[in-house]
Parts: sequence; structure tokens; C-alpha cells
Amino acid sequence: MTNFENFYHDLLEFTKKYEQQNIPLKIERDLENDIIKIFGEKITPLSRAQNGLNDVTELAYTAAEHHPFWNLIYNCSEITNSVLEKWKDSLSEDDLSDIEWSIKELNQTLEKIKKNSKS
Repeated sequence: MTNFENFYHDLLEFTKKYEQQNIPLKIERDLENDIIKIFGEKITPLSRAQNGLNDVTELAYTAAEHHPFWNLIYNCSEITNSVLEKWKDSLSEDDLSDIEWSIKELNQTLEKIKKNSKS
């Protein structure tokens, strides 16, 4: 077992204390990539999606223009962020305009990728 796997097993032992106090915790693991996520009782599918999107957005920001696909990820995350922010509301004209602009950016980037893959 790796040190991270040992940590995960120790964490499970630690969380039993809180489960005995009726504090619901959900633990997800991806030990192959050294990832553990702990969710409390207030987590909702919407908040999970928004939290996961933060990771995607971080990739888009850190990849910057150094990767040919960065603009695809960036604009997809921007569209998704707009939609999730207004999930319980409605999209404004400005939101729709921003989404349209991102879709145009996606199409332009896709065309560049197609062109470069044929070269």
C-alpha cells in the first residue's frame, strides 16, 4: 500500500467517529490519482457540479494558450458556469449573448484544430 492509501484508510477510521454522531459524510476516492473527496450533508447535485466545474475551470486557466484544446475547455466551462449559476432561475439576455459568443469561439477553435490535424 502507498502512503496515500494508508492515509485513506486512516481517514475512514477517523470519519467513523462522526458517523456515530449521526453526521452523514460521503467519501469518494480515486486512489489511482491520489484523490479523496469528502461531502457533508448539505451537498446537492448542483453544488457538486459547481465544485467539479471549478476543477475544470482551473485546468482551462492553467493550460492557457499552451495547449491546442485550452479554448475548448475554457469556453465549455464558461457556458456551463453560466447555466449552473442560473439553474434555479433563468438566463438573461446578457447570459444568452455570452453563451452565443462562447459557442462562436468553440466553432472557431474547432475549425483551427481540424485544419491543423490535416496538416
